[in-house]
Amino acid sequence: MAYKVLIVDDAAFMRMMLKDILGKNGFEIIGEAENGKVGVDKFRELKPDLVTMDITMPELDGISAVKMIKQVDKNARIVMCSAMGQQAMVIDAIQAGARDFIVKPFQPERVIEAVQKALT
Repeated sequence: MAYKVLIVDDAAFMRMMLKDILGKNGFEIIGEAENGKVGVDKFRELKPDLVTMDITMPELDGISAVKMIKQVDKNARIVMCSAMGQQAMVIDAIQAGARDFIVKPFQPERVIEAVQKALT
């Protein structure tokens, strides 16, 4: 059975890239969200096995969204996505409960490695 993934990123292009990488590697994309607020709502509704979460988004940033998701499900598996130069934010994200992070632009091997690590 394929793992179910929710992709949260304000950039449609980034969601499409992740969907492509994960889909080609046997993951089932069950939802997408364009900001943290929608991401938290969809997490409650869809109960994915894994969430990929952008850090910088409108309405609700990724770190706040991670904290909210962790309140819903303390065992939630979340991989953060960040642009170069956001190392301090990545540390905040890991402290908030994210399991790993991937840096944009995405390297397919690194995405799969981070997702598999988060699921174990």
